[in-house]
Amino acid sequence: MAGGLGTKTMGSRFKSLPEIEKGLSSPRQCINKVDRLTQYPVKLMQYEEEPALRLAQKINQIIANSSTAAGMLQDIAQVLGIAFQVDCCCLVTFKGEASGEEIIGNWCAQEYFGLQRSDEIFSLEQLDLPVVQCACEPTIEDISTIQDSLAIGCQSLPLPIKAVLAITTRFGTNKNGVISLIKSQIYDWSESEKHLLRAVESVCAIAFSQIAQGQLIASQQQYLEVCARHQNLIKQLTILGRSNLELNQMLQLAIASTAESLGADRGLLILLKYADPLFRTLPKRQIPKAKANLVGEWVRTTESFHSSKLDTQENSFWLSECGVCQRVFSESSKAIILNDYMDRSDMLQVAPVFGLEQLPAMLLMPLESQGKILGFLVLQQAEARIWQAAEVNIIEMVCAQVSNVIIQTQTLRQVQMLVDERTAQLQRSLDVQAKLYEKQRQYVEQLRELNELKDEFLSNMSDRLRYPLTNMRMAIRILRQPGITLERQTKYLDILEEECSKEINLINDLLTLQKLETHQERPQFETIDLNTRIQEIAASFQKKLVDNGLRIYLDLANQALELQTELESFDRILQELLTNAGKFSERDTVVQLQAEHQVIQQVDRVIIRVINIGNGISEEEATYIFDKFRRGKGRWIPGTGLGLALVQSLVQHLNGEIAVESIPIENTNLSKICFSLTLPQFSDESKSYSESD
Repeated sequence: MAGGLGTKTMGSRFKSLPEIEKGLSSPRQCINKVDRLTQYPVKLMQYEEEPALRLAQKINQIIANSSTAAGMLQDIAQVLGIAFQVDCCCLVTFKGEASGEEIIGNWCAQEYFGLQRSDEIFSLEQLDLPVVQCACEPTIEDISTIQDSLAIGCQSLPLPIKAVLAITTRFGTNKNGVISLIKSQIYDWSESEKHLLRAVESVCAIAFSQIAQGQLIASQQQYLEVCARHQNLIKQLTILGRSNLELNQMLQLAIASTAESLGADRGLLILLKYADPLFRTLPKRQIPKAKANLVGEWVRTTESFHSSKLDTQENSFWLSECGVCQRVFSESSKAIILNDYMDRSDMLQVAPVFGLEQLPAMLLMPLESQGKILGFLVLQQAEARIWQAAEVNIIEMVCAQVSNVIIQTQTLRQVQMLVDERTAQLQRSLDVQAKLYEKQRQYVEQLRELNELKDEFLSNMSDRLRYPLTNMRMAIRILRQPGITLERQTKYLDILEEECSKEINLINDLLTLQKLETHQERPQFETIDLNTRIQEIAASFQKKLVDNGLRIYLDLANQALELQTELESFDRILQELLTNAGKFSERDTVVQLQAEHQVIQQVDRVIIRVINIGNGISEEEATYIFDKFRRGKGRWIPGTGLGLALVQSLVQHLNGEIAVESIPIENTNLSKICFSLTLPQFSDESKSYSESD
């Protein structure tokens, strides 16, 4: 026996099994019907011929016993070829809605088996109607069907085709195949041969129908397997989205599952990092400036496409370097499908990471969430591939789930960062509260000490209030005397104004201290140029210090220093310290004013020092020098005793510290006295405000 079988795969349309059962009888039922019909030759064929019955029975046996479509068609072709004594018999199933591909069964006589293909082989150009004869009254549609079947089934026959007798088979009302009897010489077909071919047409139609049903069942099974894989893929991605894995691990598993389930050769997941984050809300047709980073890759390890070249490509590229990725922003299509990128001039610029020289077929689907393109899912093939609509839908679902995972992960990360930030702020707040608690404890201790000094305070206060009032009363009485000259009036009015100013300043200082001690107001911070401010304050004191026989020297940092502080409080602190230095400095000495930046316990601080030469401060005096109305022993220079107390309160108001140090100068009765002011360069409140922004 000699012969062959070939298949041609075409696109398919799937139907449900109930629809198939409703439209077609089963092969076994069809065979049983034919067996019953063969008992009544009159009903089976128009001409009661014994050869037709025997031939039909042989074909029925082949249909009943064959396990494969290939074997069935080849055996039927052999039976028909021998029965009709032709050189070749060709059977071709008709491609209809029930079948997804055409199946060919050929048989050739023994003398042609194994021969090389002839130059006189059949071709569409050589075909004319006298060569092909139909066993029944042909229609234009029948002739076209026979011509198509000959073009499909006879291309590889090793003999010239000179005469063809063909018939189209019908199952029910639908054509399902073509039977072609072929001779290599010119031949005039007899009526008996035509009648015999018409007689076996219905039996062959049953065979073709069984093959079509087998194809449909196989395609349905394949479709169910594909659906099962797709459902399993969606289930895996759903479980993956609920896992506690890192984002990169989830993306790697997602692309591996997707590419493997869809039978791709390679899968990539690419995320975009925009140089301008606001671009994500702009129209798609604009091409953004963004960096594309490869975060997940899966490769099928087959030699046909895998090489070390793919493993050595860079894992990131700019969007402007890849025309394929730019198409997502310039076109409205969801998926970009390429089967041969070399045929497109606009695809010449493609990122090396895709390796299109080895994997030229590619499907690129954007990862999109609320109009924002987060990246791309890429599936690549070594050969061109037609993506089915169901597969594209699955890829869209995968992209939607991956996009949701990315957004959820980014949201959780932002929430975690916010929680950490709020925790740090709470910790700083607790630290501030601890400081405040310590300050309150100190205030309680100070109140206890002030209670012990109450009598001294009242006595001192009485003197400071009574003395200016006495002078004002005296000046008023003199001004009331008759005949006082204008010159004396001016003198006593000046005294009156001066003493009144002293009284007002004293009251204002007391009120300021009261506000600071009760924390009625919070500091109003602003940023100042420290060097410039110190120079301005020093210039305002220049004349007063010169009148006292003193000089002032500034020692400031070369680079500009910025300080966040309350300007009014800062100015008052330096003014009081310079006033104190002017009062208690030895004549013909220098008052130094220094400022520098230091990092103390990981906090930026500014240290300002006011240094003068004068009588030393004992350790006992240093313990109460910043108390109200407390003055050093043996110091008879007039004053209220509020200056340094006000300085300390203002420094604490600014969350700073102040200290005094007295260093004796050798071979003299004088000492070097240094007041050190330490302020945070950036306030805690300003930091909290900046971080919350």
